[in-house]
Amino acid sequence: MKVEMSNYLSREKSKLKKIVDTLSETFDYVSLLGTDTKGKGYGVQRTGSNLSDSMWTERGFVLRIYNGRFYSEYSFNQIEEDLDAFIETLKNRFIEEHQILHHANLKTISYPILQEEAITKSFFSEVKIHPQEVSSKEKIEKLTKIMEEGLSYSDHLIDFRCSFEEVNISKCFISTKKDLEQSYIWTQGSLVAIAKKENKTKFYYDSYAGLKGVELMDEMLEDAKSIVDGALQLLDSDRLIPGEYDIICAPDVAGLIAHEAFGHGVEMDMFVKNRAKALEYLNKPVGSKHVTMHDGAQAASNVSSYLFDDEGTLGGDTKVIDQGILKTGISDVLSAMTLGTQPTGNGKRESFERKAYARMTSTFFSGGHDQLEDMIGSIEKGYLLEGVMSGMEDPKNWGIQCMLMQGKEIVNGKLTGKVVSPVIMTGYVPDVLNAVEMVSEEVKFYGSGACGKGHKEWVKTADGGPYIKTRGRLG
Repeated sequence: MKVEMSNYLSREKSKLKKIVDTLSETFDYVSLLGTDTKGKGYGVQRTGSNLSDSMWTERGFVLRIYNGRFYSEYSFNQIEEDLDAFIETLKNRFIEEHQILHHANLKTISYPILQEEAITKSFFSEVKIHPQEVSSKEKIEKLTKIMEEGLSYSDHLIDFRCSFEEVNISKCFISTKKDLEQSYIWTQGSLVAIAKKENKTKFYYDSYAGLKGVELMDEMLEDAKSIVDGALQLLDSDRLIPGEYDIICAPDVAGLIAHEAFGHGVEMDMFVKNRAKALEYLNKPVGSKHVTMHDGAQAASNVSSYLFDDEGTLGGDTKVIDQGILKTGISDVLSAMTLGTQPTGNGKRESFERKAYARMTSTFFSGGHDQLEDMIGSIEKGYLLEGVMSGMEDPKNWGIQCMLMQGKEIVNGKLTGKVVSPVIMTGYVPDVLNAVEMVSEEVKFYGSGACGKGHKEWVKTADGGPYIKTRGRLG
């Protein structure tokens, strides 16, 4: 079923065009982004169920103008009935702001006028089961069925928690040359098994996400037993002896490395502020020849795949690392103009009330030609790392820390059945990537989380990769 454009944005579109056309008589560049996002979150556990609005819900507009020196923005959540008076108020607000800044003699970055191509495009995604076709009651019942299925597998389970979120995003972007609109649905879910044996309590989880509808719950139901098995296995896990090991990173761990190491590290607004070490390594080796990494809204199909970003730039596919060589970063419009590069379609806002920053979309390592069995067979002593819990990076110094759920021991080329948990992987990013010597074929994606810039500005991103054999410090 095709996802339809927001009725609200469609109804207001003629007014938005008039705002842009009228203000263009005064300012050399005018654009307007309209957003109408709605969603619900559902959760079920032994003690009950819950239903809430999604944190991503928003409706509003952001207007950007060029005053001959820099760009100013103004956000609003309703259009006044007297449209002509409203436009005049907007014009005077921008003029007054420019005068205040000019008289204050503040130092600001001067930008050239944004050159745009004439583009009229639209994108409407398709899902198998539209969330509107299934009532909230039915969704809770589906989650309850998954919970009961999970609980039936073991008496050691304290709880089996299920969550599901649906979000419908509609956006339009209008400037003197662009007329863009898009509407798509993404869903995400999680399963968490909590098990206890004697005085030991462990949990195991997995996440699910994509440009999908309620059919995502079917995937979750199929995985219920494997989630329980994972929790029971962790009940018998041991502590890891810290050291440096040969490791195989599962696709979710590879995705975490891609996101933390070279996602944040190549957001080019950090280049402008000289806060990213990657700037020193452009067109230089940062990994082995087996390492190729992409980012882009059109590089994959997941929760951060779109036609255009929040600045009206079409999404693309940026090859950040090509066979170990760092080629470029990802940028919003303003950082690209400052650096003299082309914007990559990575200008994203937490909401219409927030500034656009250079942000990740789908960030992932490309697949190779190796088989997982051969990768395991090549290790004398090491671990297969699985299960992402959290990660941190330092884009200025390229340090990385990954908190992982478990490591499966490998001895003499075979999995021994022994599991260690939890696992902390740390290291200097180029050391980790230069040690990559084997890469599997299939690439998997994960999009159930959110990415913050610093301690704020949350947006949806996805990451992923194949199985990767490298070397790392574990603790």
